[in-house]
Amino acid sequence: MRHEHFRKQFGGGNFFRVPVNIIKNEDSYELHVFAPDRDKEDFKINIKGNELSISYELQKDENQNQSWIRHEFRKTSFERTFLIDETVDTENIKAEYVNGILHLMLPIIPGSEKPSQEIRIS
Repeated sequence: MRHEHFRKQFGGGNFFRVPVNIIKNEDSYELHVFAPDRDKEDFKINIKGNELSISYELQKDENQNQSWIRHEFRKTSFERTFLIDETVDTENIKAEYVNGILHLMLPIIPGSEKPSQEIRIS
């Protein structure tokens, strides 16, 4: 995985950026998307070229007509997009949603990583 890109959503006014943790293991990358109180069926995970997109579209806000005393957080739609490189085995990416965290496991193709290379300054 290289640089991260994100896109602003137009029309709704507010842009929400869901928090994501990324771990690099010896044989995989792990993405942990913090998105509590959602249904796993409403997440969309797509790969197009070298972009991995994770999105959630809020179907209806059941809290919309509540008489709030305090309202500090809410569910909202989001999209996060990440560039992945040729070392990721895109055919074997796995995802699961547990305890409000969407976990993605992106396996690394064995032998595909290039060793680090030192660049000398002249």
